[in-house]
Amino acid sequence: MLLKRRMHWAIPEQGRWLAQVVRGWFGYHAVPTNFRALDAFRHHVVVLWRRTLNRRSQKANTPAHDSVAADYLPAARISHPWPSVRFAANHPVTRVNHARRDLCGGVP
Repeated sequence: MLLKRRMHWAIPEQGRWLAQVVRGWFGYHAVPTNFRALDAFRHHVVVLWRRTLNRRSQKANTPAHDSVAADYLPAARISHPWPSVRFAANHPVTRVNHARRDLCGGVP
């Protein structure tokens, strides 16, 4: 729906807007083991963008869609670490407490 509203925007404007949408989706969903979903989402965005660009005229003289998508849309990649790494980075005291418990025979 939103892409259809922006159908007659210039291609660079559409590309910047779609890149922002894809980056936001990747920012939330780019966790380990979710690469296939990221790649599938990007693929579907490219397909929808191609359909929208083809509807702009009856001649379908749109540029090569794969190159347009490659120019504007980010590639799928995992950007979040594994939860255990993220937890250790945010809670360094926990690592100290575990080490102290091991040294003191179970007493924290």
